[in-house]
Amino acid sequence: MCSIMGYCGENADSALFAMGLARTASRGPDESRIVDTGAGLLGFQRLSIMGLTPSGMQPFELNGSYVVCNGELYGFAKERDLLLSKGYTFRSDSDCEILLPLYFEYGTEMFARLDAEFACILYDGRTGEYVAARDPIGIRPLYYGYDAAGTILFASEAKNLVGLAEKIRPFPPGHYWQKGRFVRYCDIAEVETVCHDDLETACGRIRELLVEGVKKRLVSDSKVGFLLSGGLDSSLVCAIAARESGKPIETFAIGMSEDAIDLKYAKQVADFIGSHHTEVYMTPEEVVSSLETVIHLLGTFDITTIRASMGMYLVCKAIHERTDLRVILTGEISDELFGYKYTDFAPSAVAFQEEAQKRVRELHMYDVLRADRCISVNSLEARVPFGDLAFVRYVMSLDPSMKINRYGKGKYLLRHAFEGLGYLPDSILWREKAAFSDAVGHSMVDDLKAFAETQYTDAEFEEKRKKYTHARPFTKESLLYREIFEKYYPGQAEMIADFWMPNKSWEGCNVNDPSARVLSNYGESGK
Repeated sequence: MCSIMGYCGENADSALFAMGLARTASRGPDESRIVDTGAGLLGFQRLSIMGLTPSGMQPFELNGSYVVCNGELYGFAKERDLLLSKGYTFRSDSDCEILLPLYFEYGTEMFARLDAEFACILYDGRTGEYVAARDPIGIRPLYYGYDAAGTILFASEAKNLVGLAEKIRPFPPGHYWQKGRFVRYCDIAEVETVCHDDLETACGRIRELLVEGVKKRLVSDSKVGFLLSGGLDSSLVCAIAARESGKPIETFAIGMSEDAIDLKYAKQVADFIGSHHTEVYMTPEEVVSSLETVIHLLGTFDITTIRASMGMYLVCKAIHERTDLRVILTGEISDELFGYKYTDFAPSAVAFQEEAQKRVRELHMYDVLRADRCISVNSLEARVPFGDLAFVRYVMSLDPSMKINRYGKGKYLLRHAFEGLGYLPDSILWREKAAFSDAVGHSMVDDLKAFAETQYTDAEFEEKRKKYTHARPFTKESLLYREIFEKYYPGQAEMIADFWMPNKSWEGCNVNDPSARVLSNYGESGK
């Protein structure tokens, strides 16, 4: 994981720019560099993953043009070979070095060519203009804002821009910015033609694409590890990786010392696939003491995101402190594609699809944000196989009447795709997964709620919540999170659309807590 930043105009305050870039040093602890393009500044902080030699350091320069990129470009070798045949030369083995030649060949059309999770800022020395872009899901972070003079700035995280830009906003996924406007090059959630593959064909394709998505993400010049919750999604990623790797993979699970639900299931998976497995325990005291740190690193007030980040942050902290791993594979994005507990209440297949589209388009503000920040703040890189572009396109295109839960079992297509093939034991493959923030132990969420209750009287809560018009806090817990958020990101709450909650317009989903625990169909998930 790296950090990028750009000031896209003249008369930049270089000291202020350097101070802003330094706030994300943990994303790129190996080396830092700022270049003056002659028309602004580009900054880069490096976490070496591909092309580990000094020649892989960015910004890359070619004929007076520059680029910085935080990303992984899958299949870049094929593109590089094509560029070599056109006369380009390369000085490193870094995948991102192909970006400037690609831009010279294809212009902004290159972004739609990339099989990648990326964010980049490019200075075109031929025209004196800047271009920025972000991958279609927003797996790699990018923010923007304007300074008092109206000059646009881009950066990997909102914290880079606090004090430099007046209003900070997330760069929209699947867009590029050029000549002062955002242009959409890909809407990954949009379906042009509905796919009517039968059940077995669809499940076979799901399996094929997910296996390929994992295999791509195992390619690294640095060591790779895996987060394993014991639920379906992370267990499948680990099981596939174990089959594709020539030696045992390294897996990590976390839970409360008192009542972790998923640690026992993670251990079952680890034993089954033969991984080198590490269990990490957290205490109520660690959870409460880490709260402010987690909200600051996340840059959000969202309840679900913060709760689910506690375990992820602490397990990644342990990985950073105890190992030499640099790349971490995770199981995010499956819920948004195949459904979750609350989507069982979808009133129709059309409603299910509309909800999936909404969630995929907003992922960059919630689950994807969580995975990126919790992992990168510990100087690790996140890779998300369920976010593979070909996989997402296929699942989104499937007839929603096939994806909606009419089988009596959530995520049936994903489970059936790997049924009877020995990837996982049936007890894991068909187990109802608990929400991650609950699976680390129901007591964790209860501890956070109890702590929030001690911070305000009922009268104080009612008075303080009124001053927030956007995403107004509705519990003492949400107020506590919002006040900590405002301490570090004053006046920037509109970076987050709203609270990540079940669709309250659906019968059975009008709840005031985002945990699936409060839904009537939670059932065996918490056991």
